[in-house]
Amino acid sequence: EVQKHSVHTLVFRSLKRTHDMFVADNAKPIPLDEESHKVKMAVKLRTEYGSVLHMPTLKENLREKGGPNTGDPYGHKQYSGNQGQELEYLITGTHPYPPGPGVALTADTKVQRMPSESAAQSLAVALPASQARMDANRTAAGVGDIYRHAGISERSQPPGMSVAMVEAGGNKNSALMAKKAPTMPKPQWHPPWKLYRVISGHLGWVRCIAVEPGNQWFVTGSADRTIKIWDLASGKLKLSLTGHISTVRGVIVSARSPYLFSCGEDKQVKCWDLEYNKVIRHYHGHLSAVYGLDLHPTIDVLVTCSRDSTARIWDVRTKASVHTLSGHTNAVATVKCQAAEPQIITGSHDTTIRLWDLVAGKTRVTLTNHKKSVRAVVLHPRHYTFASGSPDNIKQWKFPDGNFIQNLSGHNAIINTLAVNSDGVLVSGADNGTMHLWDWRTGYNFQRVHAAVQPGSLDSESGIFACVFDQSESRLLTAEADKTIKVYKEDDTATEETHPVSWKPEIIKRKRF
Repeated sequence: EVQKHSVHTLVFRSLKRTHDMFVADNAKPIPLDEESHKVKMAVKLRTEYGSVLHMPTLKENLREKGGPNTGDPYGHKQYSGNQGQELEYLITGTHPYPPGPGVALTADTKVQRMPSESAAQSLAVALPASQARMDANRTAAGVGDIYRHAGISERSQPPGMSVAMVEAGGNKNSALMAKKAPTMPKPQWHPPWKLYRVISGHLGWVRCIAVEPGNQWFVTGSADRTIKIWDLASGKLKLSLTGHISTVRGVIVSARSPYLFSCGEDKQVKCWDLEYNKVIRHYHGHLSAVYGLDLHPTIDVLVTCSRDSTARIWDVRTKASVHTLSGHTNAVATVKCQAAEPQIITGSHDTTIRLWDLVAGKTRVTLTNHKKSVRAVVLHPRHYTFASGSPDNIKQWKFPDGNFIQNLSGHNAIINTLAVNSDGVLVSGADNGTMHLWDWRTGYNFQRVHAAVQPGSLDSESGIFACVFDQSESRLLTAEADKTIKVYKEDDTATEETHPVSWKPEIIKRKRF
């Protein structure tokens, strides 16, 4: 049976509970300990004002104030530059002189002029440091001095010299003072890129793009199930190839033979003979949509990656599946090949990147630094490095072991594609239609582009699925969700004066992992 109470009793109980809850003084600051506070203030005093403590204090003023300790609330003695020594300078005014000609100089008749306080202070700042103080500094060079003067002959400038000069003159703008080096090198200047051509012709999203080795034409694959070949110079359509029964997700042109390879969401991998414009080989084996493919640069090997969580290595001629690279736990979104070890690199929706041993068909290294799907990987054409793109960051890595170099932060979108040229321009294209251009070495984002969609398209159809530089690296082609191919080129009229690098070392911080 529930016992009934009056409203007065219930309100009182509620008040008591509230009081008990807040009566504890956990949040109150602890009482100040005088001794520790004095020590703390003394340390701060030495740290903050150590460089000016050697400067003279007028003894007149000290006498009036009642000795050195009266002005110090913490009872510390006045510090000179070297503890235990007298103040190095004492400004005493003029020598005693008689009040007029012919008057004898005695204790009663002498006259002595004292400088004003402001004049004394300005004189104190201009005075050089004593030899004893400079010697003390010279013998006790700090770690910072050693780093600053590394490689400089000691006789030409002793390690403590710059410190002594600053303490002596008190002038922080002294030419001898070592300037702190910026945290990052200044990025290389790159001219901005501008849109100069929009090519339309596909009836669906343009999902992939590749330029042929001779730089005469390029090829695109689309969600309209066709592969189209375009003239690079004019942007005119040369040829359409049909055969896939679903979205074409990857195309690549062989530099070793007149073949074009394509793959799609219909699980098919096709080899097209460009002399007859017909499919001459199929590569069967993937159990789901094939998302990407790449050719090995020196041997006749094709590598494909799929939604079935595997990558497969095919012999181009015999159509045999040489290896099935299993290990990823989700769809493999991108694959790249190179002649040097590791010869195969894959990025997956399981957030990992794997570097593979081509001969053994096994993983050499698994990189687990990304926190979201890795949809794009690109290899630098000259350096032994590569980059990977994910919604959390673009990361740069060093071959062969996948050592982390740096993060390129700022492209906060789903990154579908990466491309890099020999000049060190890295391009990242995202699902929301934005394209960022970066300096490879420093990770500086020097340009951001968001091109308008084709007239008649929805703004939501603004997305970049693939981008690639042509063989001359003077043109950048992007495959987009508004069914167009956009072509960019460097702005020839731009100079470093008209488009300066708005770079500040404190902004570009290398975040580790």
